[in-house]
Amino acid sequence: MQNHHRFTAAALLGTALLLTACGKPETVTAGNDDPDSATLNAAAPVELPPMVTASRTYRCKDGSLVYVDFFSNNTAAYKTKKEEAGVSLTAPEAGKPYVAEGYSISGDGPQVDIAAPGKPSQSCKA
Repeated sequence: MQNHHRFTAAALLGTALLLTACGKPETVTAGNDDPDSATLNAAAPVELPPMVTASRTYRCKDGSLVYVDFFSNNTAAYKTKKEEAGVSLTAPEAGKPYVAEGYSISGDGPQVDIAAPGKPSQSCKA
């Protein structure tokens, strides 16, 4: 038991010596040495891209699968393959159908009605 106390005391002493050997912290003073600072300060604010509010896979009445990503700016991306970028659809306001030329998605929940070029509108469930 005596050896355990000696070991602990030696470890504490070693740690204290190690910390004091680090020296004093260095103070860094910021200056105006950035040659681009005036240009950056005059630049317009950056607008962040919209957030994905929901990403759903739907099985439609005809047995097909479609993938829809819904965004916070009243847009949606319609995809027939998960890896593709998809077609961008826009809703004029919240609660209205998302539309693009030949496409329509009514709703953004677990059940929607989807129309695509060459296909009639059909019910699809997540």
